[in-house]
Order: sequence, then C-alpha cells, then structure tokens
Amino acid sequence: MSGGGTGGHIFPALAIANALKSEKAHADILFVGANRRMEMKQVPKAGFPIQGLWISGFQRKLTIRNLMFPLKLIVSLCRSYFILKKFKPQVVIGTGGFASGPLLYMATRMNIPSLIQEQNALPGITNRLLGKHVHRICIAHKEAALFFPKYKTHITGNPLRTELIHFTISTKEARKKMKLAQSKTTLLVVGGSLGSKRMNELMADHCKRITLMGVQIVWQCGSLYKKEFLALQKKNIHVTPFIDDMTTAYAAADVIISRAGALAVSELCQVGKAVLFIPSPNVVENHQYKNAMAIANEAAAVVIEEKELEHKFHSEINALLTDVEWRAKLGKNIKKLAKPNATKSIVEQINALVND
Repeated sequence: MSGGGTGGHIFPALAIANALKSEKAHADILFVGANRRMEMKQVPKAGFPIQGLWISGFQRKLTIRNLMFPLKLIVSLCRSYFILKKFKPQVVIGTGGFASGPLLYMATRMNIPSLIQEQNALPGITNRLLGKHVHRICIAHKEAALFFPKYKTHITGNPLRTELIHFTISTKEARKKMKLAQSKTTLLVVGGSLGSKRMNELMADHCKRITLMGVQIVWQCGSLYKKEFLALQKKNIHVTPFIDDMTTAYAAADVIISRAGALAVSELCQVGKAVLFIPSPNVVENHQYKNAMAIANEAAAVVIEEKELEHKFHSEINALLTDVEWRAKLGKNIKKLAKPNATKSIVEQINALVND
C-alpha cells in the first residue's frame, strides 16, 4: 500500500488496510511512503510496517528541488522495483500523493494487479497519471470519472472511520455529553486540526453577533491559533484547539462550518447536517472548491469562497441559523450522497482484482 504526504491520503490507506486485515487476519501488508513525511510516523503507530522512498512533489515553479526531481524519481523507481521483487505482493494499492507514483507505476510495469483510490472530485496529478496504467480505479465523486477510463472506474466513496459509519448518537445525548444547552441552536466550526487563520478571524468578527441570535458555538480554532483565540471563550462560545470526539460534536450541531477536504466532505455526507463549506484556497489545483461544489450542485450544501466571505457570510449564516426547514432540506440532501459502505466496496474491488 502506498499513499501519503497528507492525512487525506494516509487515513484512507489505513482504513483499507485495517478492513483487509479484519477480513483476512493472515494478510501481509507493507506500506511504502516518502521519507520524512507524516506517513513514516502515522503508519507504524497504526501497527503496519513501512519503507520509505527518496521522493518529493514537483513544485509548480522553478526551484532547486525541481532540479533534483528527475534523480529522485529514477532512484525511487529502482527502489520500488526491489521492494516489489522482495515482497512479492498479490496486489498494490495507492491512495494518492507523490509517494504512490513510483511504486504503482513500477507495479504496472511488473504486471502486478494494481488499484488506486481517489478521494477528490478533481483527481490529483499522481492518480491522473497512474489511471492510464493501473488495473482498477475507485473514486469518491462521480465528477472524478471524467479523468479516468470508464471500463475500470468504480464509484465507491471514501473510507470512513468506523464510529461515523455507525452514527447513532442523538443530538440530545451529544449536547449532554458536551455540556451544551439542549434548547439552543448549535453551530459547529471546524477549520482542521492545525486550524484556519481566515476562519478563526471570521468567527472572531461574528461570534458575538451570532450568540445574540440565541445560538451557541462550538469552535475548533486549531493548535496553531489557540493562544490567539482561546481568550474569546465565554458563555455560549466554546473555543477549543482540538476536538477528540468529532462524532459527538457533529451530532450536537444544527449547522456546521467546515473546510472541504475530501475526507471532511465524505464524513459530513454521512452526518447529514446543514453544512456551510469554506474551501481552502491554499491547496493544489483548488481541490477543496471542487469537492465542495460537487455537494452544492446537488442542492446539499452552501459554499462560500474566502474571497466572497465579506459580502456573503453574514446573510448566508443568518439564513442557515434561522431557517429550520432549509436546514432540514440540506441535511436530507447531503445524507443521500453518503456512501457508508465505501471501505467494504473498495475491499470487494481489491478481492475481485486478486481473484481475476
């Protein structure tokens, strides 16, 4: 298995690996990642062995790192060949990120059954290039199908955490657990584990006005911004750097403001609540905007780009917080897009590929 660079590639790979292991306890699974990237720590922590490649992404401007890229690629292809030769896998699976490129490409040259899983509505460059060579492709959004050969592409969804697949906690239970008022409309704001400067500034500007509407706010400001924004905590404004139990936080909310990373979008489909997406503009090829619009185009969420926040946020959040019927409609529509059996479907594709 290979996929890394960010949690958006690593955690789907781990979910697939765990599902394979629970189905076949004797399965021998090896991860291949990029040296000094987060997968080299996260994968062993999850109980799987990992080997590293000397590879990094290609910058979209002229840099010294780019001059090294051809050499790194050749070295990584050679190392991938020897890893595959020694490990002798029955199947090779990639979940995106530059680490998966050399390994999956070499697997196809060696005629080893191969599969990629694409999380985003707009596929990443690595997976787009690999799509021509691998044997099967699993995608999360129908929009991604435009970039891959039809005959080997399957819409499966993104692997989800087990606790979200069995999303049974009630709003009442969740608010009790989080020590929130039962009767107040509840707004959850999530900018990612590190946090989002722009989203935090937005909430700092609007939180007092929103609470005067009779709303309570659960605001994850992120570890990078805790010193700056924890001071804003007061009655009905619950600021925290990190939320350990996201399932409970989702259940407690009436409205959720979130970034639009691939996994966050898939989780929010499963949750089935009214969502306002504020896509990060600081990601390659504007992936988050494409992910968010794939949901908004089904009348299942509201999307505001960062450059539009000053003009649109006030009216859009007011409408979401006051219009119960609209919230219910958005929640119902986004829930229709959920794919709770995604991991199972991907494992079925892997088994079919091995047994072909």
